[in-house]
Formats: sequence, structure tokens, C-alpha cells
Amino acid sequence: MIKILVIDDDPDVRTVMNILMKKNGYEVDTASHRAEALEKLRDFRPSIVLLDVLLSGADGREICRAIKDDPGTAHTHIIMFSAHPGAADNIGSYGADDFITKPINSNMLLEKLGRAAQSIS
Repeated sequence: MIKILVIDDDPDVRTVMNILMKKNGYEVDTASHRAEALEKLRDFRPSIVLLDVLLSGADGREICRAIKDDPGTAHTHIIMFSAHPGAADNIGSYGADDFITKPINSNMLLEKLGRAAQSIS
């Protein structure tokens, strides 16, 4: 089963994504801030991370870079998201594999997750 870690400081976003992904057969965990996210990366060992670009007290792009720079997590597929479409302009330089805008279209998200899951398998 594909494991997904959702990192967002908005509890409503985490809840909705958790329900959507579990309903579609994914194993899901969530984190609300950088320290929790890095701990769950080690313990939960997700194949895919959904990561908000702007987190309270942290920059999601820096978290993305930290994930990709760590040999233990560098293989993790990262889909970043933001309400600011311009945020997608430079996410590739931080190591992100994909981007989706908020509000998140659930069909688009599931399509991106499906493609990511296929590339992992």
C-alpha cells in the first residue's frame, strides 16, 4: 500500500486530504509543522509527501530540499501545493516532483497521486 504524508498547518486541509486519500486506498498520516513532519518521515516512511509551500513558521520549499538532500528520504515523491499559483515557479529547484494549486481539485490530486504511485511501483 502506498503511504502518503500530508504536511499542512491548516487542520481542515489535513482532515479533508486524509479522508479523500484513505477513501481511495492510500495509507495516510499528517503533520502540521516542520519538526513533526521530519519525525513522521523517519517513522512512517511515506512514498509520497503532499507539502504546503507556506507553513506557519517554516518554508515548505526548505522542507522539500531537506527531504531530497537526505539519502534516506531522497527517493520520496513530493507534490507541493499552494493557494499562490506563482509559488510553482521555482519548486523544481527545491526538488519537488509536482505542484497543485489550492483550493485543491480532488480529481486532479488523485490523478497526480496515481501517476506518482505508478512511478514508485
